[in-house]
Amino acid sequence: MNTPIRRLSVFALFLLVVLMLNVTWIQGFQAEAIRNDPLNTRKFSERLSEARGPIQVAGENVAYSEDISEEGKPPKYQREYVGGGLYTPIVGSFRTYGASGIEYTENALLDGSDDRLAVRNFRDIITGREPEGAQVLLTLDPGVQKAGYEAFAALGGKNGAAVALDPDTGAVLGAVSYPSYDANEVVSITDTQAAVDNYTAMENDPRKPLLNRALNERYPPGSTFKVVTAAAAMEYLDATPESTQDAPDVLSLGNDLPNATPGGTCNGGQPDTLAHSIQISCNTSFANWAIEVGGQNLSEQASAFGFHPTVEDAEANPLNIPLSVTPSYAPPEEDRNILGRAGIGQSNVEATPLQMAMVAAGVANSGEVMRPYVVDSVRDSDLSVITQTSPETYSQAVSASTAEDLTEMMTLVTQQGGSGTNAAIPGVQVAGKTGTAETGPDSPTHNWFIGFAPANDPQIAVAVVVEFGGGSGNELAAPIARQMMEAVVQ
Repeated sequence: MNTPIRRLSVFALFLLVVLMLNVTWIQGFQAEAIRNDPLNTRKFSERLSEARGPIQVAGENVAYSEDISEEGKPPKYQREYVGGGLYTPIVGSFRTYGASGIEYTENALLDGSDDRLAVRNFRDIITGREPEGAQVLLTLDPGVQKAGYEAFAALGGKNGAAVALDPDTGAVLGAVSYPSYDANEVVSITDTQAAVDNYTAMENDPRKPLLNRALNERYPPGSTFKVVTAAAAMEYLDATPESTQDAPDVLSLGNDLPNATPGGTCNGGQPDTLAHSIQISCNTSFANWAIEVGGQNLSEQASAFGFHPTVEDAEANPLNIPLSVTPSYAPPEEDRNILGRAGIGQSNVEATPLQMAMVAAGVANSGEVMRPYVVDSVRDSDLSVITQTSPETYSQAVSASTAEDLTEMMTLVTQQGGSGTNAAIPGVQVAGKTGTAETGPDSPTHNWFIGFAPANDPQIAVAVVVEFGGGSGNELAAPIARQMMEAVVQ
């Protein structure tokens, strides 16, 4: 063999070896990653007409597969959803071109391909029984979810979100995102083009019905963040509810910052107690508290509740419930003007509704923040338990004594003379905090309310935000929170 032919043969052999190594790497080591890639729609389209396990809330199916095949024909399953847009932000949808929500995160269990179902699947093959997916049981309380959803619908066109947690466990009792959409409109296997067209229209809808605002939208939390600032003052400065701070009618922070009622006064321009400043939501005193606490300490206190100081920290410590949660931020800041506004939930502070529900739940649970979760358990078709979520501590955000003082101050908010009286429930003591977050010089404010009830034995903690509602958090957000809390305590 002459030299050119030998070189060509060696080169061809080298290419063959490289090709074999590449195929081995892809099929042997990357197969699972490729299969689970969100851009790989084949895993959805191939299983679209197969039976999937149900998703349940309080023992009732909210998503299930129905055989729509003609008599004598092989089974053909259509995914069906209950409740219109009520549960869609959490349950999601299973489509020819992808999936979202629990349908996506628990896909392998729902379609029966998870390794934990291997023994059952083998048994079904031997016995000739048609395989079934597992059942996913959610933590949602239908009364809480319905109360929040219908309250938003009654606002007549306002966007927003609400989250309710069990303070003792972290279980998500409600997660409302409004507007939502009916998943049945995007999953048809008999008219796939209509399903695609409907989904495309929703993607282009300026109100963003596909966005889960409860978990994946950040807002300036406004005065609801004053609970975090008060916690920092008590933890780092040994402040008490009776400790005072300067509360001028206007505070210069680059631009003038007015107090709780522009044109009015917090305490006649005199130093105000921490408790009274919480009750009426005084801006200037809390800006001064933040400045005295310091940017690093304020950021660390926020981080204890679940905020992140940096993008790098958020990437290193993501929160999944198991749905992915957009991180909330409260970075350290030493600039006096920025720090003062951060102390009242403006400036560089951003939070999801879930994050602010975690703040309320942490105070309610003696300072202990529980890790949120929305999947209670997963059961096989014979009802045997495959997985069961156990409550887990996320952090000890504040001491029990600080949490007790915060609770007492927050109860003043919903009582006569407080800023959140529309959250009051007759016969039940409610702890809360209103928020009115500025969004720009020519834009209406976001309305917030966070709280929990009963204050002396918390069973539910909530956070509500109404986008561009104008006015105060007491006007629009507090009534929604009240209705969600009433679904549990009454």
